[in-house]
Amino acid sequence: MPSQPPLQGNTAAGVTPAAPWRIQAVSVLPNHRLAPIFRDVLIGVADFSAIGTTANPGIYAPLVDIDFFGQVKIELGILTWPNGRDIDPAWLHESLASDKTWSVPF
Repeated sequence: MPSQPPLQGNTAAGVTPAAPWRIQAVSVLPNHRLAPIFRDVLIGVADFSAIGTTANPGIYAPLVDIDFFGQVKIELGILTWPNGRDIDPAWLHESLASDKTWSVPF
């Protein structure tokens, strides 16, 4: 099992994103999953595992590499990766509010 980095918080110094759907912290889980914690304390699991089986992951192709996937960071309440790709936090929040474990469609 790959090692899990510690819970990561917002990386933008001095900025407190106010919207309830902004992400405050995230944990990287095994098998291409993330556990974000939103400003309104909503917690869920976003399952990105379909990225490894989709025929064309498009701009998200680098996330297939589990080590790259694990480099997720939070910038201004948004999950981002070193190549600038991100996931819309409002969409993620809405999806996790109705289903605590959500499979991200690719």
